[in-house]
Amino acid sequence: MVNLAEILEPIAAWFRGFGTPDIIVHWGHPAMMGIVIVGMGSFVGYTGWQGRLAVDKDVAVKNRGEHRKLAPLMFLFMALGYIGGVLSLVMQRKPILESSHFWTGSGLLLLLAINSAIAFTKFGGNKAGLRSLHAYIGSTALVVMLVHAALGLKLGLSL
Repeated sequence: MVNLAEILEPIAAWFRGFGTPDIIVHWGHPAMMGIVIVGMGSFVGYTGWQGRLAVDKDVAVKNRGEHRKLAPLMFLFMALGYIGGVLSLVMQRKPILESSHFWTGSGLLLLLAINSAIAFTKFGGNKAGLRSLHAYIGSTALVVMLVHAALGLKLGLSL
């Protein structure tokens, strides 16, 4: 069986060579991803739902536009943060696949990727069912983000 930590060790060793203080290696990922989850995640979720629920058409259009602009960046930062979190564990010589935090992060990226694919197809030609599915997958992703953050805090305090 392939050991993910062994594969990533040369990259982690390169980053270790920068002499980054241990506190940054340990808490840098949680601090940065906390900002992404709270700042971007809440804004993307809020504008997504306001785009669906706003009675005023102009407000709905504005919120959909804001959602459309920021959601891809949030996904990008989440994907980069995922990589950073995995490398942080390898740099600290901690197991990766044993962590519930790793698995919720993987599930979260999968949910966001599915939602991105739905949006990329323009909701299958603007089908109401796909728009609803997108909204509920996005809401589920927000809940998973909170669970993921809690598990990350637990992991961080245990290392």
